[in-house]
Amino acid sequence: MIAETFKFLSEELNGYLSQKLGVTTDQRLVLGNIGKVSDNDTSGTNTLTGKAILSLINVEEDRITKQQDNYLKSDTQVTYKNPPLYLNLYVLFAINRTDYSDSLKWLAYIIQFFQQQHVFTPASNPNLDGRIQKLIVDLYNLNFEQINQLWSVIGGKYLPSVVYKIRQVVIDENAIEYESGFIQEIDISIPQNYK
Repeated sequence: MIAETFKFLSEELNGYLSQKLGVTTDQRLVLGNIGKVSDNDTSGTNTLTGKAILSLINVEEDRITKQQDNYLKSDTQVTYKNPPLYLNLYVLFAINRTDYSDSLKWLAYIIQFFQQQHVFTPASNPNLDGRIQKLIVDLYNLNFEQINQLWSVIGGKYLPSVVYKIRQVVIDENAIEYESGFIQEIDISIPQNYK
């Protein structure tokens, strides 16, 4: 569900950026490893140059929404399986434009996009993968020390950027451990030599 979440968000944001900046055949926002911004590919150019870059920077388990039950009941049986895993994804939107004012404009548009809609469901967004029940996108604030540490780990110079926390990403393999039926009747028989 992680790849599907990123694909959906990049498509939605590219559509929004096209509305704001004009239609183009080239994607303005790309999925990419922000640490590769300074790398060149074999042709001597970098596919991340002139783009807004969406990168995953952390994954954590959402323990608040964690389900403890390892079974599902239906009318006829009980199915035992591990509960789904709920994840929070921390994502970085960094703008790699040569014109600094363009970078700030693109960053503002990304923030505006999530300000206008921060909850995504299949009902409100038909393009969302049907296996994703809900995505909640919240702005995540970093202090100056955290920003410094983040960009030090990335190994690059600071770019205009913003971090968001995406909640409710569910990982569920749906691997059934075993199934059993309900107890329909109880038969108590007493041995003949029981006193």
